[in-house]
Amino acid sequence: MKPILKFILVFFSLNFFLPKAFSQELNVIQVTVTSVSTQSLGSDIQRISLSLQNQIQAFLANRKWTNDTYGQNEKIDCEFQLNITSRPATDQFTGELQVLCRRPIFKAGINSVLLDLDDKDIQFSYIENQPMDFNIQNFTNNLTSLFAYYAYVILALDYDSFSPLGGTEYWKNAQQIVNSAQTASESGWRSSDSYRNRYWLVDNILNPMFQPMRETMYSYHRKGLDQMYDKLDEGRAAILASIANLKAVHNVKPASFNMQLFFEAKMRELIDIFHDAPNEEKTQIIDILNTIDPANQNQYAKINQ
Repeated sequence: MKPILKFILVFFSLNFFLPKAFSQELNVIQVTVTSVSTQSLGSDIQRISLSLQNQIQAFLANRKWTNDTYGQNEKIDCEFQLNITSRPATDQFTGELQVLCRRPIFKAGINSVLLDLDDKDIQFSYIENQPMDFNIQNFTNNLTSLFAYYAYVILALDYDSFSPLGGTEYWKNAQQIVNSAQTASESGWRSSDSYRNRYWLVDNILNPMFQPMRETMYSYHRKGLDQMYDKLDEGRAAILASIANLKAVHNVKPASFNMQLFFEAKMRELIDIFHDAPNEEKTQIIDILNTIDPANQNQYAKINQ
């Protein structure tokens, strides 16, 4: 987890298990726009940053992203931090965007991270107080497409965590934004721009070979985490089985962007879950994790410490 982002615990009621017909939308806890230097970005950058911050917050929180009804306590916690690093022209900006979203764990009073992503390929045009118009059918501007894209990714992950393949509609909406942006001058939308970008995030996840990963999102959270308060051993066993399910994706496409994102969000949580597990489960989970997420082998050794 990046230190610049802060956790905020949420409380939720017994209707946590209501069907997705009463699903959540976005609870935008924080939108922060920062800049590296007022000298290099202009004396008006602080005012522009505040204006932009307020408009992004309103765009995300006030727009209805689904056709579902939802209660205030059902919204999805999310945070965005946009760091402006350069200003090629008066209305042109580049930077990085950190995106964080979480979902509650039943009865635990704490949250589980679904996404902790750092998009380093941000370019956009902005004039202070300009309307943030968005049409999913057409690319209007990069700023609204960026935040609409991540809104749908957050929805897709949340829905996938509550019902099997439940986020398909929202993954497809995110993909539609990608498709509309193929002729945009800004990068991050095309397959050739990078292997870790917006294009590959949705293209991978909608590929049938990645279906085990979406199945894991459901079984890990609903059959695993949500059961652990009442049935600790059964919930932990379900999490072990869900992680083993990811071997099918690793065997076909090792070190994919999606798998990297999953473990960036879940690595510390997995260490905590299995730290007090029986030795047999510890051995099993460490073997699986070292195979499918070898970059973090040193971290997974902490399960035995």
